[in-house]
Amino acid sequence: MKYRRALLLLSISFVWILNTAAQSERSFIRDGNRSYKDSKFSDAEVNYRKALDKTKDLHEGIFNLGDALYKQERFDEAAEQYRIASAKNLDNASKAKAGYNLGNALLKGQKLQESINAYKESLKLNPRDEDTKYNLEYARALLKQRQNQQQKKDQKKDDKKQQQKKQQQQDQQKKDQQKQQQKEQQQKQEQQKKQQISKQDAERILEALKNQEKDVQKKLHKKVPARVRIEKDW
Repeated sequence: MKYRRALLLLSISFVWILNTAAQSERSFIRDGNRSYKDSKFSDAEVNYRKALDKTKDLHEGIFNLGDALYKQERFDEAAEQYRIASAKNLDNASKAKAGYNLGNALLKGQKLQESINAYKESLKLNPRDEDTKYNLEYARALLKQRQNQQQKKDQKKDDKKQQQKKQQQQDQQKKDQQKQQQKEQQQKQEQQKKQQISKQDAERILEALKNQEKDVQKKLHKKVPARVRIEKDW
């Protein structure tokens, strides 16, 4: 009898502990919701995390924590919570809502293609959701705009490179022309120098010939004339 009574007390205590833990989780969630409603998103985050410390897989805590992080513009962290929520074994409506919020967080984080994928997955679960359809088209439009801007930037870069290449070619041509002109000028100077040397050589040769002729004339004047022999008449 005492053994049964002890078992009963133990069971009651265990149930009381479970109820207390569950109550604490709900209390943290309620406190978090009140803080969230009052725009105290940091306080809401603290309470949601406390609830999750007690029950790690608590869907409401995960989802609401994502909302609190989103409001603090911590979009990457919020997206992670929505990913966890959408991966849970939930009904399609809840998973679609998590996917929708995931798309929003990714959109705010400028991860446009990922947000588009998230909206598509959400629409598979809830095809009639107009907000998801609208955000999907909005994300697609932003992505298209970004791609067009990137194309313009790339084209501008290509044009600049082409312009720089053209300028380099022109500069190289100018350098080549200058080198050619310098070469021609040098050749001309060398030719003039050769011509000048040839002229000087010719003048020296002519002068030498003149001097030689003068020497010959001098020698001729100094030479004793030969005596003319006249034959006798018969």
